[in-house]
Parts: sequence; C-alpha cells; structure tokens
Amino acid sequence: MAASTRTQVISLYKMMLKESSKFPSYNYRTYAMRRVRDAFRANRKVEDQKTVVRLMEEGQQTLALIQRQVSIGRMYEAQKTVVE
Repeated sequence: MAASTRTQVISLYKMMLKESSKFPSYNYRTYAMRRVRDAFRANRKVEDQKTVVRLMEEGQQTLALIQRQVSIGRMYEAQKTVVE
C-alpha cells in the first residue's frame, strides 16, 4: 500500500471513530465504534489496490451514514441510561 493511501486509510479510520463517539446513546456509540474497529482489523492485510479503493469508498459511505445517524439521534434523544 502506498504511503498516501495508508494516510488516507488512517484518516478515514480516525474520522469514523470520532463520528461514532458522538452518538448520544451509549449502546449505539459502543456498537458503532466496535464495528469500525473490527472492519478495519479484518481488512488490515489487504494489499490489492482495487480492493483498497473499493473499501475506501465503502468506508466513505459508512462515514456519511454515521454522520446522518448521529444528527438524527441528536434530534430525538432518548432518556439517559444508568451506564451513561
């Protein structure tokens, strides 16, 4: 993997974790963060450039989805749980 691609992947990972941590609900927040970490760990060894590009596009779409869900979650906040 090229250095610029590696930087882009790390940047996407950090952005996804940061957005996932903004979920108002504890359960959604931990689930999203766990899914992001697991997805990146599962694809850590990918070397094929086409596969990396496809995964980056999927990651961008997932980031947009997380951002939308966070904003919707903030509009309709539920009562805090004991864990929070």
